[in-house]
Amino acid sequence: MKIKQAIDQLSSAIAADPAKARGKNLPATARLVDGLKCELRGPYNEQLVTDMPPAMGGGAAGPNPGWLLRGALASCTATVIAMRAAQLGMTLSNVEVTVETDSDLRGILGLDENVSARHAAMRMRVKISAPGQSPEALRELVEWAEAHSPVSCTVKQRPICSLDIEVA
Repeated sequence: MKIKQAIDQLSSAIAADPAKARGKNLPATARLVDGLKCELRGPYNEQLVTDMPPAMGGGAAGPNPGWLLRGALASCTATVIAMRAAQLGMTLSNVEVTVETDSDLRGILGLDENVSARHAAMRMRVKISAPGQSPEALRELVEWAEAHSPVSCTVKQRPICSLDIEVA
């Protein structure tokens, strides 16, 4: 009930003043610390280490950034599923979201300028169950959540990107 109340309160505040819906998200900052190992920090002292696998010269001290992208998509989708279920009064007994991607290492290694370093394909699989809910209701819930997941929307609707470089 806490989730539904929070969403209802926030939705009411935004409905009363739509300007409250817009803003800049808090930044994430990565700092290269050793080899290919990076410390990723957030504004509330969140901390995470990324690294590349040994085959790419890393030490595997943490997940690689591509895995974090897949994890962000999976966890964002699971979160929005839970939020929407709370709004609809559904009790979920299981939600598991798995994201897989395909890539071509020639892009990141610069071996062929015609091959992008991007993930060429993404596949998401959702396992969900909720007592008393029909398969159709659960499919609708997942489809709504995927269409409203900020990470999913960002991946599918390429944002405007900029790059500022400070040379010290």
